[in-house]
Amino acid sequence: MRKFEKISEKQFRDDFVNFNVEYNDIKLPVRKTKNSAGYDFYIPFDAIINPNETILIPTGIKVIMNENEFLGIYVRSGLGTKYNLRMCNQVGIIDADYYNNIENEGHIFIKMQNEGNETVYLKKSDRIAQGIFQKYYITDFDQVDEIREGGLGSTN
Repeated sequence: MRKFEKISEKQFRDDFVNFNVEYNDIKLPVRKTKNSAGYDFYIPFDAIINPNETILIPTGIKVIMNENEFLGIYVRSGLGTKYNLRMCNQVGIIDADYYNNIENEGHIFIKMQNEGNETVYLKKSDRIAQGIFQKYYITDFDQVDEIREGGLGSTN
């Protein structure tokens, strides 16, 4: 099963304390065309990113998927080519066991950096990234039994 969900209202209050956002402003990711690989993620507030500045964007979204899959998060190509915006980690990897973790419910954050010379203005509901579901494989005799307990960056 693959499904996007909003984080709970309690998690929303914790993670959006510094933002002027209503819970109903969060939009679930969607594909725009029949053959699109990516589900568009939206920014739930207006933002200004000055040259050489970074911003951590809470999306209000979590995702459930099959055990042998991950969700790759990629910057939208237009933001990269037109405005020189980059994701700080280049590609976000959302593991299946990130969903509903005890630390942050699996809330997906996107950290962007403006590597250009111009200020970039993002408007609420602009598409900022895209998520693509991907299957992965493991080596023979792989024997990992550890279970995720924390959220973002918890597996070091």
